[in-house]
Amino acid sequence: MSKKIRVGLIFGGKSSEHEVSLASAQSVARALDREKYAVVLIGITKEGRWLAGDQVLKQLAAASPTPLLQDLSSVDSTSRESSVSSIDLIPREKNGNTSLSPLAQIDVAFPLLHGPLGEDGTVQGLLELADLPYVGAGVAASAVGMDKALMKAIFRAHDLPLADWIVILRREWEANPEETIRRVESAFGYPCFVKPANLGSSVGVTKAHNWDELTQALATAAQFDRKIIAERAVEGREIECSVLGNDEPIASVPGEIIPKREFYDYAAKYGEDAGTELIVPAVLPPGIAQKAQELAIRAFHAIDGSAMARVDFFLENSSNKLILNEINTIPGFTAMSMYPRMWQASGIAYPDLIDRLIDLALKRHAEKKK
Repeated sequence: MSKKIRVGLIFGGKSSEHEVSLASAQSVARALDREKYAVVLIGITKEGRWLAGDQVLKQLAAASPTPLLQDLSSVDSTSRESSVSSIDLIPREKNGNTSLSPLAQIDVAFPLLHGPLGEDGTVQGLLELADLPYVGAGVAASAVGMDKALMKAIFRAHDLPLADWIVILRREWEANPEETIRRVESAFGYPCFVKPANLGSSVGVTKAHNWDELTQALATAAQFDRKIIAERAVEGREIECSVLGNDEPIASVPGEIIPKREFYDYAAKYGEDAGTELIVPAVLPPGIAQKAQELAIRAFHAIDGSAMARVDFFLENSSNKLILNEINTIPGFTAMSMYPRMWQASGIAYPDLIDRLIDLALKRHAEKKK
């Protein structure tokens, strides 16, 4: 019998998307084939402590109650230890022996961290230093995928269709709030969107319809980041497309998000009574599905993506054209999340998708070692 591949699931984290990460980790842990893989659970608390052990997901879930999680009784690692212990990321001498970090005991890492300090290249850089294969985009692509200001600049350089936007620094907003509001009004009028440059799951995103709402929107975004994005509101359908691969990626059938709220905010994504409809595959006018797939792959190449990404669009009502919104390098990964659902509709089942992603990670690492 061949040796099992030791997969380290890294989840939790300090960002406001901590609970979403726990749900993704739970789903992947359940789906991994235990005949093929040995699972190592590695959690990061909201305070930034790294923990390992077969109870770590349960411990983090208890500290962050969320309706996203299901019964945790069947989720554990293959470790025989039932305790949870802190991790030394750097090996240290203990009682005359050198302790080994769990990172040194795995064959491939599967980061399931969403948002800053997880999806933005920081953890990817740590894994590069550890010379570990890992699922997902590299350092540069992760950083660009998280920073919407950099992302949009690169997309514009690659002639991808975007809504008009401006970047506002928090210090500009704090020093000249009225001037900043007039700048946004002059650029777009109302309605417009305001969001932190570095965050996901629509945290801190506001749709502003007037001066007062714009004032509050800028103040809210400034709480989360030093860079703020203001952009023209695109009235239209919300379309998404999944990308899978390294140098020769493929795109899934597109899906559609139909929120019951005014836009697809955090409550619409994760609220218990959100009522959001997820349509996979999306029913689109002729040629739009293929165009979405083409643009998704172009966006993936533009940031030098690898393994996976979910690319989000608006299908504008007035022009019937696709407008690229953003790319997500670690999309939500529960079995019901849009990324795996679109692959399910494209013929790749959830467990097989995880297999492919791990294989892509190992191949990318081998390619880099050449």
